[in-house]
Amino acid sequence: MDYRIISIGALSVHELWDKQMEARTPHATTTLVRSEDRVILVDPALPGQVIAARLAERCGLSPEDVTDVFLTCFRPSHRWGITAFPKARWLIAEAEREQVGVALIEKLQQEEDEEIRKHIEQDVAVLKRCESAPDKLADQVDLFPLPGYTPGCAGLLLSHVNSTTLIAGDAVATAEHLEHGRVLRGAYDINQAQESFMEAVEIADVIVPGHDNMLLNPTRRRF
Repeated sequence: MDYRIISIGALSVHELWDKQMEARTPHATTTLVRSEDRVILVDPALPGQVIAARLAERCGLSPEDVTDVFLTCFRPSHRWGITAFPKARWLIAEAEREQVGVALIEKLQQEEDEEIRKHIEQDVAVLKRCESAPDKLADQVDLFPLPGYTPGCAGLLLSHVNSTTLIAGDAVATAEHLEHGRVLRGAYDINQAQESFMEAVEIADVIVPGHDNMLLNPTRRRF
C-alpha cells in the first residue's frame, strides 16, 4: 500500500492567519491511495480536466486507472472533479450519504427558483451515484468515521508496518488547526467535531488534512 498527495487544498479564507487575503474558491486536498488492485482517489477537489492533469503529473495515471473515488464529506469543495471518473466506484460514509440526502430532498421540496432547483438536482444525482463505503476499502485501508464538521465526515486510516496515516478531511483542516487544537469554523456539531479532532490526533502518526499538505503529528513519536 502506498499513497501520494495529488493536489494540496486551500480554504476560501484561512481563519487562523494573522493577515487575511481576499476570499478564493476553496478546494480540498486530493490524495491517491494504491493497495493491491485498488486505486483510490480521495476528494477530487479540482475541476475534472485539472485533476486529470495532476494525476498524470504526479503519478502517471489517467482517470480510467482510478477504481474508487472516496469523498470524506459531500461539501462541493471536496468533489468538484468527481464526474471525471465515470468508470470508478464512488464512495462516501453511510451516515453522510443518508443525512445529506434528507437535507437535499427538503431543499428541493422548498425551493421555487428553477435555476437553484437544477443545482440541487445535480447534487442529488451525484449523491445517488455514491455508494455507502465499506469498513475496509482495501488491504491496509480502513474507513475511519470522524463526524462533527459534517454529519458523517469520515477519513481513511492507512496502516503501515510501524505507523499510521490518517486522511482526515475537514476533521483536521490545516497545519494551523492542528497546531492550535482548533476545529474548522462552521461545524455541524462542534462538540462532536472536537471529539473527532482529538481521536485523529490520538491515532495518527501522519495526518493528511482537509485543506493542507500532509503533516507529521507533533504529539506522536518521530519515525
